[in-house]
Amino acid sequence: MLTEIIKKQIVILGPQIAVLKARNISGLKVEDDGTVIDVKEPEQVVLQKLIDEYVALSGEIVRNAVNSIFEKYPSIKH
Repeated sequence: MLTEIIKKQIVILGPQIAVLKARNISGLKVEDDGTVIDVKEPEQVVLQKLIDEYVALSGEIVRNAVNSIFEKYPSIKH
């Protein structure tokens, strides 16, 4: 799910900004293409930090994009 969010942001923000913002999240390791390769903190914590990072950058555009992904994962609380 984290990879999917990052890749969606790559489409919106471009690869450099989207990956750079993801790499700002402690406990999250990301490849240049946006693929998550390691999560060292609880996924729910990392997920919220990632969303907060993107929302701070581009607001409601990101929230709407992320909400469409959450619809695929109804068991995940956000």
